[in-house]
Amino acid sequence: MRIVMLGCGGFIGSHLLNRLLAEGNCEIHGWDLTDDKIKKHLTHPSFCMHRSTISSSAALQEIEQEIERSDVVINLAAICNPAEYNTRPLEVIHSNLFDIYPLIELCAKHRRWLISFSTSEVYGRTVASYLPDKDYDDPNLYELRETETPLIMGPISNQRWTYACAKQMTERLIYAHHMDSKMPFTIIRPLNFFGPKMDYIPGRDGEGVPRVLACFMTALLDGKPMYLVDGGTARRTIVSIHDAIDAILLILKQPNQSQNRIFNIGNRMNEVTIAELADLMRQTYAQITGKMQYKEHPILTINSSEFYGKGYEDCDRRMPDLSKAQELLGWTPKIPLADVLLETMTFYHQNYAQTPVAESALKTCEGV
Repeated sequence: MRIVMLGCGGFIGSHLLNRLLAEGNCEIHGWDLTDDKIKKHLTHPSFCMHRSTISSSAALQEIEQEIERSDVVINLAAICNPAEYNTRPLEVIHSNLFDIYPLIELCAKHRRWLISFSTSEVYGRTVASYLPDKDYDDPNLYELRETETPLIMGPISNQRWTYACAKQMTERLIYAHHMDSKMPFTIIRPLNFFGPKMDYIPGRDGEGVPRVLACFMTALLDGKPMYLVDGGTARRTIVSIHDAIDAILLILKQPNQSQNRIFNIGNRMNEVTIAELADLMRQTYAQITGKMQYKEHPILTINSSEFYGKGYEDCDRRMPDLSKAQELLGWTPKIPLADVLLETMTFYHQNYAQTPVAESALKTCEGV
């Protein structure tokens, strides 16, 4: 199988490369600007790394040549950090919509199978969150179903939704091209993939505000409070990157079952509030370090507008219906949250605990 992979150097891409190259029987051409997470693969005979953006005309010509020779195109390229949705809205929209559109057109032109990674954020807020009593007793009001659940975004002034709207429009473009040219597609909606290498640690190998696990991990490493935005009441389901990669490989191996469909990839059994996640992480870090004081590591609350700035709004709950992945792919997530956190946090502890911290002022965060 010949694969074109955009965003091959990121968190998901690095783990997917690990599995694909280990299994063999594929040739992969990947595009990304960085290779820090995939250095061990750079000399692999079945992998060719192209260091360029996908938006330049020269890169698109090169990508088209590979698409013509490919069996499948996997798009992982994105800006997907909640701290940037309302602070860099134009860049977020361009990255997730306009930069990707030429890729969709090339796949349609050559009728190549496009596997595009979207986001569970396209669902926006649940119907339940808009009801006066926030009724979560009825699954029809909060459960996320790929082809039935309405996609409800907040007002335009809440630019937190730029990412979700751009991803939703990309999904609609893909579906429209499929209807027009019969381009085969698969859309994946990830629900909080956690695992080693998922994010940078501020002050060590990046600056700014990363996603929730790295924010909380930074607080534990630096001895600073873990901050819960608006009390950390939002609920998330967390799935191991290893379970997620299992699902992606099943998609690749079963085109008759997976083409022209949308799949939620998550773990219903691993649902927590962000406040519960913070507590679980400090308990886990006490286990990793053997230092029981981490069990009482400080957790504070901060207002979302104070932390993220104007225009931030959160998704209240993400409970996926996984019946399509289970019935069509034969996939069921297996790894419990405790094991996901232990593996992921052990990676961060081993790689960052002894790393000097930059002098720049940093703050920890909550956001997925």
